[in-house]
Amino acid sequence: MVSTPTLRIARLRTRIDHPRTGAGEREAAQRMLDRILEKPRPVVSGRSYGARHGRVGRHAGLSRIVDMIREDISLARNVFATTGDPGGLATLDPIGDAPSEIRYEVDAPYDAGIVITVSAVPRIWGWTHDHGMDVVFPALQALADELAEIMNGYNHDGQDITKRFYGKVLVDGQTLVW
Repeated sequence: MVSTPTLRIARLRTRIDHPRTGAGEREAAQRMLDRILEKPRPVVSGRSYGARHGRVGRHAGLSRIVDMIREDISLARNVFATTGDPGGLATLDPIGDAPSEIRYEVDAPYDAGIVITVSAVPRIWGWTHDHGMDVVFPALQALADELAEIMNGYNHDGQDITKRFYGKVLVDGQTLVW
């Protein structure tokens, strides 16, 4: 009979907690349980979890993750918006420093994908025209990178697991971060 450690632990706990288990048998089961729990467990290498991965739970759906990303963007935009403190240290916060007319939309249009769409970006703040091409200003790219970092904070990846979701940041229909 094949038995996994989880199954053995459950059976031993049942035996220990059962009212008709004798004292000697209960002590033996407790010693066996202690030995199993003290064994070092193999470390799974090659996995990476985002900083916010644990906030929504292991089995949370994309709709819950989308809601959490929206809340994080709103918090960063409203609470951490920089105020000009004369003589104080300047902090760089791409979301807080972005113009107030910029709009953010977070959506999960397909089963394993999250898209953050940034719209109403002022041309003079986000883009420049260079040799016939629109080029992204560093401030807009930093904003897209910060949004991608928030989004990837809820993701995981590794050699033996797949990504929880694939994400991208769109600005005026152009993908800045994939």
